[in-house]
Amino acid sequence: MRARADWSGRTVLDLGCGTGFHLPLFARDAERVVGVEPHPALLRIAGRRTRGLENVSLLVGTAQRIPLPDHSVDVVHARWAYFFGPGCEPGLAELARVVRPGGVGLIIDNDGSRSTFGAWFRRGYPHLPTPVEIERFWATRGWTLDRVDMGWRFERREDFEAVVRIEFKPRTAEQIIRHHEGLEVDYAVDLWSRTF
Repeated sequence: MRARADWSGRTVLDLGCGTGFHLPLFARDAERVVGVEPHPALLRIAGRRTRGLENVSLLVGTAQRIPLPDHSVDVVHARWAYFFGPGCEPGLAELARVVRPGGVGLIIDNDGSRSTFGAWFRRGYPHLPTPVEIERFWATRGWTLDRVDMGWRFERREDFEAVVRIEFKPRTAEQIIRHHEGLEVDYAVDLWSRTF
């Protein structure tokens, strides 16, 4: 992400920040970090995680209605939150409103076109647009794609199974668990970025 946007001394918006896992990372270098999340229960956890970090603030809001002034942030980070291709146009309009000229948007999503997890993702969510449609959606709007390879590594089979059951509906999860051996899963993600 830093290759696409240096947030040192800048204002960062973590959009869909959830429990705030990434907020302390940004807070180390950013001048100001704002976490926006629609679910108050998750924001309470983010508040506990960022207690004592004076440059972090938390707000209830959505990607379609970001509770910040026009042109008030330099870097937006959204990871597995709302921006999944076709249908997210209202959120993209909000990004264009809140990001300062020269600021950068960073959107991270699953890459359903490759990896073991990508195949599971396509099987578990067949109603979503195809990877080709999603890639076309972002590319035609001026976003740049960086493909990132990562993976899951578990110490215990029980942990692997618990995570699979969180990610997928019961029938798909049980099929995955039954057919996947071992404690590692190759996983590919897409990092989409754009300068405003």
